[in-house]
Amino acid sequence: MLPSQPFLNISFFQPDSFFMTGIPGLEAVHGWISIPFFSMYTVALTGNCLILLAVRRTHSLHQPMYYFLSMLALSDVGLSLSTLPSTLAVLWFDYHFIGFNACLIQMFFLHFFSVVESSVLLAMSFDRFVAISNPLRYASVLTNNVIIRIGVAITSRATLSLLPLPFLLKRLNYCPGKILLSHSFCFHADVMKLACADITVNILYGLYVVLSTVGVDSLLIVMSYSLILHTVVGLASPRERVRTLNTCVSHILAVLVFYIPVIGVSMIHRFGRHLPHIVHALVAYVYLVVPPVLNPIIYSVKSKPIRGAMLRVISRKVQG
Repeated sequence: MLPSQPFLNISFFQPDSFFMTGIPGLEAVHGWISIPFFSMYTVALTGNCLILLAVRRTHSLHQPMYYFLSMLALSDVGLSLSTLPSTLAVLWFDYHFIGFNACLIQMFFLHFFSVVESSVLLAMSFDRFVAISNPLRYASVLTNNVIIRIGVAITSRATLSLLPLPFLLKRLNYCPGKILLSHSFCFHADVMKLACADITVNILYGLYVVLSTVGVDSLLIVMSYSLILHTVVGLASPRERVRTLNTCVSHILAVLVFYIPVIGVSMIHRFGRHLPHIVHALVAYVYLVVPPVLNPIIYSVKSKPIRGAMLRVISRKVQG
């Protein structure tokens, strides 16, 4: 039951809280649905933390490729923690309210870690390009200082791009009683639709952020792999071509796992308004929950050094 908001004759109004929804039409079985959600969050946090520990504790993994993998794991941990409290609060405890400012903070970090993940995937494609196209200069190009600078640039870019979003939402006048969100977390596109004001600036800036981050990153990743394929085609031995391309499989799968749901969410928000609410909810959950779950699985299966290091971390924990 939504709390009643007094319809006062005021010139500016902001609600104290928003009402989050779970999975529309399945409210009666939210308790059962929480089990797979809790399992996925557990796998995501455990798997990505294992990668971070494995890279940190294994000297042979102190290489650019694995440093970037650690950045990817860290962004997945942040993305999972951004949505876990509110999602499980709705599914477990039937608690649907999130404070206005808390919603803006969650929204910032949710989009922040998404942009960071996109940027890290771009950095990983550059790593693969250098390793394949110019292997002799790989160590001299991607030094520790360069990797640190890339990490700082990724963080700065995400922060500067997304910092205006909460303030752009904060300035809006909202409709009393209009507090229903479409998800169990706060999306920028979802929150701005609750305003009783002109949201043109929010729409344009949101589009700019998407195009200048995820859009540019995806194009540069495609360009990187075009150059990689050009290099691979020039190799004389078919066996060498397969071996070289095999080093990119994990990254390609991670790119697909991240960008296919991103495209799905964008298409649904732009053109899928007539679709049932449950479709919007499920696509959003796939976008936010599935990549952090699958990335550690992909890299542990496809990368023997990572798999071995993760197993050693687990065995030490069991023994100690």
